[in-house]
Amino acid sequence: MSVQVGQTAPDFSLKTNKMKDFKLSDLQGKQNVVLLFVPLAFTGVCTKEFCAVRDSVNTLQNDTTQVVGISVDSPFSLDAWATKEGYNFPLLSDFNKEVSGAYGSLYESLLGFKGVSKRSAFVVDKKGVVQYAWVSEDAGKMPELDAIRDCLSKCA
Repeated sequence: MSVQVGQTAPDFSLKTNKMKDFKLSDLQGKQNVVLLFVPLAFTGVCTKEFCAVRDSVNTLQNDTTQVVGISVDSPFSLDAWATKEGYNFPLLSDFNKEVSGAYGSLYESLLGFKGVSKRSAFVVDKKGVVQYAWVSEDAGKMPELDAIRDCLSKCA
């Protein structure tokens, strides 16, 4: 079962595409966090989603909100993808699949690959509480950024 609105967000520490440590609880009390899980780097829908985020990041990310992308790809693959596409938000490697599992965002199998992140979106407020949760069983369906923006406007 996925994490639900009103629950405390599971804390985690992952490597960014720049091999830096990112710990969710480090932002508690400081910023809201938008967590965007995607199945696989360099794939069509994942690239389309993150390019849409890149192109409108100023409507999502600011002094009070940090956007991060998460997939089970290695930090090195994520860095190549971020460089190629010019992503202006950190990508986090859930290579060990623990965070995707903790958030209920892990396919048992997708296209024959075991343990791939489900396309999901969560908004975690400054108190560490989930204010928005969306998990798709359809890897081709993207989250609605307007719904995320609406949630963030209420978290400010």
